[in-house]
Amino acid sequence: MAQVPLKIAQRVARLRELINDYRYHYHVLDKSTMSEAAADSLKHELSQLEEQYPQLITPDSPTQKVAGRALSKFVKVAHSVSMISLSDVFSFDELQAWLERAQKYLDSNHESSTRHPNTPTRHSNTPNRHPELASGSKYKFEFFCDIKMDGLACALIYENGLLTRAVTRGDGKIGEDVTNNVRTIDNVPLKLRGTNLPEHVEVRGEIVIFKTDFAKLNEQRRQKHEPEYANPRNLAAGSIRQLNPKIAAARPLQFMAYDLITPPQTTFSGTYELLDQFGFRTSHQQKLFKDLKLVEKYISELETRRQTLPFNTDGAVVKINGRQLYDTLGVVGKSPRGAVAFKYPAEEATTIVKDIVISIGRTGAATPVAVFNPVQVAGTTVQHASLHNADEIVRLDVRVGDTVIIYKAGDIIPQVLRVITELRPKNSPKFDYKKALSQQYPELKFERPEDEVVYRVQGETSDVILKKSVQYYASKTALKIDGLGEKNVAALVDAGLVKDIADLYTLTVENVFKLERFAAISANNLVSSIQNSRTPPLARFITALGIRHVGAQTAIDLANHFKSIEALAVATFDDLEQIEGIGHIVAESILAWFADEDNTELLARLKQLGVKPQFKDLSTGKLAGQSFVITGTLKTISRNEAADRIRTLGGTFQTAVAHTTTYLVVASGTGHSKRQAAEKFGTKMINEQELLEIIK
Repeated sequence: MAQVPLKIAQRVARLRELINDYRYHYHVLDKSTMSEAAADSLKHELSQLEEQYPQLITPDSPTQKVAGRALSKFVKVAHSVSMISLSDVFSFDELQAWLERAQKYLDSNHESSTRHPNTPTRHSNTPNRHPELASGSKYKFEFFCDIKMDGLACALIYENGLLTRAVTRGDGKIGEDVTNNVRTIDNVPLKLRGTNLPEHVEVRGEIVIFKTDFAKLNEQRRQKHEPEYANPRNLAAGSIRQLNPKIAAARPLQFMAYDLITPPQTTFSGTYELLDQFGFRTSHQQKLFKDLKLVEKYISELETRRQTLPFNTDGAVVKINGRQLYDTLGVVGKSPRGAVAFKYPAEEATTIVKDIVISIGRTGAATPVAVFNPVQVAGTTVQHASLHNADEIVRLDVRVGDTVIIYKAGDIIPQVLRVITELRPKNSPKFDYKKALSQQYPELKFERPEDEVVYRVQGETSDVILKKSVQYYASKTALKIDGLGEKNVAALVDAGLVKDIADLYTLTVENVFKLERFAAISANNLVSSIQNSRTPPLARFITALGIRHVGAQTAIDLANHFKSIEALAVATFDDLEQIEGIGHIVAESILAWFADEDNTELLARLKQLGVKPQFKDLSTGKLAGQSFVITGTLKTISRNEAADRIRTLGGTFQTAVAHTTTYLVVASGTGHSKRQAAEKFGTKMINEQELLEIIK
């Protein structure tokens, strides 16, 4: 082997120092000491020199990032100190309860050591180790907080400053040796920074993939028509558990340090300072507090901005900052008493698809909606999600009875991420979209226009459907808005003044007056009538929405049960079916309507424009508990007016005689079937005049 010239040895040492310094600044501090091209050039020179003089290669050389051949299996390694998991809390009340338990535990141990000084205890050798525990004093804890990383936990072991081993968490006591793979991670120092380094150092942290890097990987896979990766956490863990280190080297992995086992520090905040000195990257989200209320504020603020962080997180870690006090608290089960993980509401959850219903939107588009068992996602209860169109159902291959993963797109809109096919019931049939359309809407025909992904109602343009929905919204059955008959509605829609129902509340006398059909008085009357409908009775508002199968009486039943449109909007399938007269089909229709994004946007816009439905309790009305059926033709009042009056007084208007019917109103032209039913159930029969006396 050729002797190494002194100049070459010095050059290699300097190159190694410069490149490692560049890596540290670039991958840990997010700063650049030189261009990437310049750094690549230096690495190339170092590689050539080491190839020429192999005796110059050292374990900490940047060229040794990818090291070793592919393994046949991973070696099991016992941890020096167990990698225990933290207990979870999900509310500030639970966080306060955690602190109170810690205080109670310390009280108990302090009393034991002070009352029985001669009795051997875990603190008998140092009875005054915690001066803050003096009798009568309150604990003055410091709380060290950091973000909870969503990655793969790993321990890195350094001997005399050099990385010698990396071990996964495993079961907490025994992990797997993944040193070759971890050496490929750019921000993992092969040699610790600084001088007078401890002989033995053990660092613990999380291996993650940043969100932007993950997005780039999936974009590359889309371009190659390859399946996309599910999430950064799974990809990071899977990359580290590859037997071939070249696979890990090709992935944009990051190591985020959060603890030092050795050398131990007196505080967790001091631990982070030493991690920085050693050259490790931390989250830069850590904070120290002396008040639990400030901790709660930190957690809340972190939740609002966590979507903007470069890495995924599912919560925050709260620790007692003093290591001695932390150690005194010890471990209960598999978790330390001195720390907890505050978990944010889950952004993904699993549930079972109960049905797939199809909603017809205001443009005539048929939108499939998955109805499933209610589940908590990102802090809210979710029970349905749009499947968008027939092609999306095919792509997901979602079927009734499937277990699916639900997530919130942008933390707002629930979506089906994928189907867990391993849990699919046997002989589960594929969803037949055309068959479902014909079964759910037998009176309608649908077509799928060329170059479109949605089915639409055949023969009905979006303008025609809009005109009908506005007419119905303003009809006597619904909000009774004078001046919004068929022709006026057509004029407003054709002029582009009304593109949805909410646009009614943006109309002004000036823009209505410009239309040919309107004079100053009629324009003023129409706008006034619309403005006067801003606080409609809740039942009439529900009717006006035009939800399929929801007529005036069902709307009253819904209003009486839920008492607000907001409560109805989040009602579950079981909630709806508890209401007398609402069965499976009606419940599905209501859920589908509120699952349609067009409809939820419409409700939000109506609310923004000041439309506030009012619930009026009619349970104590004059006709509460009484039910009416009218047969034949009334002479002095229309059937709809009579029904409206009955409902206003708290009564129920029925279309057929049942055992619950109180009165059968017998008008002219009456048939025999309803009379026979009334006689069968013992229903009292009255004439039109008697009805008028009751409802006057």
